[in-house]
Amino acid sequence: QVQLVESGGGLVQPGGSLRLSCLASGRTFSSYHMGWFRQAPGKEREFVAAIRWNSTNTIYADSVKGRFSISRDNAKNTVYLQMNSLKPEDTAVYYCAADRFFVIGAREYEYWGQGTQVTVSS
Repeated sequence: QVQLVESGGGLVQPGGSLRLSCLASGRTFSSYHMGWFRQAPGKEREFVAAIRWNSTNTIYADSVKGRFSISRDNAKNTVYLQMNSLKPEDTAVYYCAADRFFVIGAREYEYWGQGTQVTVSS
């Protein structure tokens, strides 16, 4: 059992930056691959980024590639999502997720946080 708690969301102007954090507790964090997903009103949850347990591989959705960066600090049981050059279309609830396998499908992840709201607006 893994518990995940996101933080760092908020209101930001277009072109601004935010860093989301996800604190994990329960089982050994370093043994899990981590992903970030987002869900906007009226849309399905979509993949944003994923990172392997040892940080040897990262994957990004085309919509955020070059603007977002996923990282993790296993000593702190925390995964981060640095979001730069934010656009209004990035507005969504952002969720972190954990799984024993390196996957990018939302239905494939075993554990989920409660989500944190990110709003990009002028």
